[in-house]
Amino acid sequence: MALKEAVVYAKKYIYDGDNWPGLSFDESAVRDALSQVYHVHGRLFGRLDSLGFAVKNGLLLSALSNEIVDSSAIEGERIDLRSVQSSVARRLGLDTGGLDEVFPDHYTEGVIEMALEASQNYDMPVTKERLCNWHGALFPTGRSGNYRITVAAYRTEGMQIVSGALGNEKVHYTAPEANRVPNEMKSFIKWVETEQRLDPFVKASIAHLRFEAIHPFDDGNGRIGRAIADLLLARAEKSAKRYYSLSSQLLKERNDYYKQLEWAQKLSGEIDQWVEWFLCCLVRAMETSEESIGKAIQKSRLFDMWRKTPMNDRQQKMMNKLFEGFKGKLTTDKWAKICKCSHDTALRDIDDLITKGILLRSPEGGRSTSYDIVGMGKEPE
Repeated sequence: MALKEAVVYAKKYIYDGDNWPGLSFDESAVRDALSQVYHVHGRLFGRLDSLGFAVKNGLLLSALSNEIVDSSAIEGERIDLRSVQSSVARRLGLDTGGLDEVFPDHYTEGVIEMALEASQNYDMPVTKERLCNWHGALFPTGRSGNYRITVAAYRTEGMQIVSGALGNEKVHYTAPEANRVPNEMKSFIKWVETEQRLDPFVKASIAHLRFEAIHPFDDGNGRIGRAIADLLLARAEKSAKRYYSLSSQLLKERNDYYKQLEWAQKLSGEIDQWVEWFLCCLVRAMETSEESIGKAIQKSRLFDMWRKTPMNDRQQKMMNKLFEGFKGKLTTDKWAKICKCSHDTALRDIDDLITKGILLRSPEGGRSTSYDIVGMGKEPE
């Protein structure tokens, strides 16, 4: 939680260092992690080359949507994945694969607008106006929760990152004085646009840390900082098509993510550990995407086997849901509820797919009877 109040400043943070905004790291200390990034990255995109256009678009939609949802989830903000998928697909002209069209609320649309503007226009310059527009999209009402904040402009007050109950707060970080922010951001933006000596993946890690150290806005710094990292990752790949989600991995490792940021923001200015951790997290994000590609290949092969099998709209809808990772067991009651049909109609749909060799009935009888796709393993409940 960010707390705006009178802040007592002491020289103990990274921005107080003599070399700030220069951040030093030992290239040999991160060499192995960086090598692993390129190795897994090459392997990932090699597998993508073997996929068809429709399958790749499905993976792209999933990665972009998860990035948007999970970046907000890191901050404790929950937004609906289905509405994000529907909006992203409409904006980018992607097939939803039979998913229901769901329209997001005003707040969610702003989050989507910011994320896509960053990743899809990665080759456009980062400017103060652009970052302030992102901030305005995140807070269209001018409020963060119940509090009115300065929107689409840099903060004008002190900023602390705190946790704990009122009266027993723990200060994790104190950002630079508000009067320093304009010059700090001017220097940061110039560095983003002109620094060419660093490896682009390393640059993304340092940019995220440096932006979070400045903490230029009243709120939303984490989401904007991750959008900046995402933009720089797109520049590293020279592509707006992202098939992995860094924020999804950061969400899985949220506690460590915060600890690494807090440690790196101390006065020393030595950031070897942060850069190495960020790169290793990026590797894990790509490896997770590889697993998704494996499932997509399996799905594609099964669809190829069954592409001439006639299915009605309800069956096609449920097959898509099963392939996307249906949580729990598929039962006749769930089929009827999702498809908004009678129990008898659901049972006929299921029996038809069993006869065609597409679904398999579990050995349990009665109310415990469930169904799965033939030849495709289930995710755990």
